[in-house]
Amino acid sequence: MPVIIDGHNLLWSIGNAEEAPSITDAALCRILDRYFGVVGERAEIIFDGTGPPNKTEFDNIRNLEVTFSGRKSDCDTVIEQRILASTAPRRLTIVSSDRRLRNAAAARKAKAVKSEDFWGDVEKRLAKQRKSKEPSGKRGGLTESETELWLKAFGLGQQDTVTDGT
Repeated sequence: MPVIIDGHNLLWSIGNAEEAPSITDAALCRILDRYFGVVGERAEIIFDGTGPPNKTEFDNIRNLEVTFSGRKSDCDTVIEQRILASTAPRRLTIVSSDRRLRNAAAARKAKAVKSEDFWGDVEKRLAKQRKSKEPSGKRGGLTESETELWLKAFGLGQQDTVTDGT
């Protein structure tokens, strides 16, 4: 399901949340890139304006297309155009708390998700992902039989006992 995100609206929602992290547009895009990699979707985030002169901060983002509306348009207009141009609007998800965009989504039967609700899902999914990355055996180490197998595999099966000369 294609997702279109109102970038500055999402940043504003994050900034108004309790215990809000200080986050830049590039940092937000890296977080969302990880999120969409986890959920297996692709998305587009659209920001107002032309963005920073040096856009290398947005390099290596694979699951999220980053778009700036430019000088002659605004993010809301670009998103409305994307909704109108969609050949399958019911498959679209629009992330914005902006009433104008939510109404545009509803008019084409696209799904609209408030920015704060979407961000809560992002945080929850990524926190869950971080917890499950470490294998359970990492903290416990090898069992005695596994250790013996590896020692034999490397030809270190029986270690000579070292005498201290007494």
